[in-house]
Amino acid sequence: MPEHVHLLVFPAEPTARIDRLLFAIKRPFLYRVKQDLEQTGSPLLQQLTVWERPGKKVFRFWQEGPGYDRNIISQSAVLSTIEYIHNNPVRRGLSSSPGQWKWSSWKYYHQTPGGQVPELPTVHGVPATLRD
Repeated sequence: MPEHVHLLVFPAEPTARIDRLLFAIKRPFLYRVKQDLEQTGSPLLQQLTVWERPGKKVFRFWQEGPGYDRNIISQSAVLSTIEYIHNNPVRRGLSSSPGQWKWSSWKYYHQTPGGQVPELPTVHGVPATLRD
C-alpha cells in the first residue's frame, strides 16, 4: 500500500517479542529513508518533520502508536489474513488482481517457480505446521 505496510510474522522462537522485531525493522528503515530524502533534497523531508512538542522537531516517517498488532493462532485465521493482505491493493483500486501488485507476496503463494520479484526481499512463506 502506498501509505502503510502489512506484515505477518511467525516467530522462530517462542520467546520472540514483537516490539523488538518492529524496532529492528523500523529504526534502520527510518534512517535510510531520511538519509535518502536529505541527499536528494526532497520536499518530503520537510513534510515529514513535525513538532513533537514545543521546541522539538522530529522526522516522523512511521505513524505514532503501536499499530494493529494481534496474535493469530488458528490455521484458518492465518490463511484468511494472508488473503486479506493480498486483496488489499485490489480493494483500494491499485491493481485489478493481487498478482499485479508488485509489493505483494501473492506470487510466492500462487505461482511456481519464480514467484519472487528479484528486487524485493525474500518471502519465506507460511511454516509447514500451519499449511497442513
